[in-house]
Amino acid sequence: MALINKIISIQSELKAPKNQYNSFGKYKYRNQEDILEALKPLLKREGLLQTITDSVIHTGDRYYIEATVTVTDGDASVSVSGFAREAESKKGMDESQISGTASSYARKYALNGMWLIDDTKDADTQPPAKPQLTPKHKHWLKAAERLASGEVNIETIAEHYDISKKNQDLLIAEMRQMTEG
Repeated sequence: MALINKIISIQSELKAPKNQYNSFGKYKYRNQEDILEALKPLLKREGLLQTITDSVIHTGDRYYIEATVTVTDGDASVSVSGFAREAESKKGMDESQISGTASSYARKYALNGMWLIDDTKDADTQPPAKPQLTPKHKHWLKAAERLASGEVNIETIAEHYDISKKNQDLLIAEMRQMTEG
């Protein structure tokens, strides 16, 4: 069974209920740990390995955490990223706790993206939110537009955005997806 079919199988079966409760805001939610607890037996059954990594992106005077979920069957892999911005300060938290909070949010959003988890309170009553582009994606979108218009070639884009030769295939695929979608 191909990797994509295994991922689709898990996406269709995964149940990660909102078992946490925020008494201040009076709402239920799920956290990263809830998702992972529901996911582990399904990954094991399908023979898949999932990893989650974080990167720090510095844009202007702000820091963003990019969490990337990668799922592999040993031969092929699929990755999805989620982003969260670090707060400048948060009452009662030191800098490492602020980074940890941003990492947790980014990881949860990456997991939501990989496994098609709807994180809205009530999907029937809320209009879908417009996706928010991160500064990194805004740069990539601009680059994709310039590439699609023929204004520049892939080598120019790779040089401008300091993309290594080994990542150019990924860049081309991402830009094709952005310009076709």
